[in-house]
Amino acid sequence: MFKQKIHLDLPDSNITYYPNLIDPKAATHYFNILKNAAPWQQDDIKVFGKIYPQPRLTAFYGNGSKSYSYSNITMHPRPFTDKLLEIKQKIEEIEYVEFNSCLLNLYRNGKDSNGWHADDEKELGQNPIIASISLGQERTFHLRHKKDTKLKHKITLEHGSLLLMKGSTQHYWQHQVPKTAKPILERINLTFRIIQ
Repeated sequence: MFKQKIHLDLPDSNITYYPNLIDPKAATHYFNILKNAAPWQQDDIKVFGKIYPQPRLTAFYGNGSKSYSYSNITMHPRPFTDKLLEIKQKIEEIEYVEFNSCLLNLYRNGKDSNGWHADDEKELGQNPIIASISLGQERTFHLRHKKDTKLKHKITLEHGSLLLMKGSTQHYWQHQVPKTAKPILERINLTFRIIQ
């Protein structure tokens, strides 16, 4: 079972995109189950000293008790569901690592977003591997180099796709899912990680 893959030719990074890791019918099935079954929550985040409702809903799963903290939010894992384990296995057949946690994001419309950041929290280790599955509405994913601001890239994350970021990527690059004024449908993003 060989899946199409596209390596992004960006300096100081190791990023690979698999546009069709999960076929559309299965991806829609996963989307519907996760949307209805996940314990979605909306936390407050602190940005430049001000408190705002996070512009998306989240849920957190894992196969242990290790929590995950970002933007003054600490999330405690619920046990992986069978469907999340199925998706996790599809990624692990490609990457040959064992992910132990998954942060889910539900983007309800174009107003929901994720601002510029790097997944560089200390509990993710020195060179974190982030495996990002997209289900539902496709969204544009922006990348920018931390030091050379002229280095930018964007890619459309499709239904059933996998974006794999590893190596030194989080040291040198930030990413975001920006807001859009277009009338769009919901998207669920699963970010599988290894918490140390």
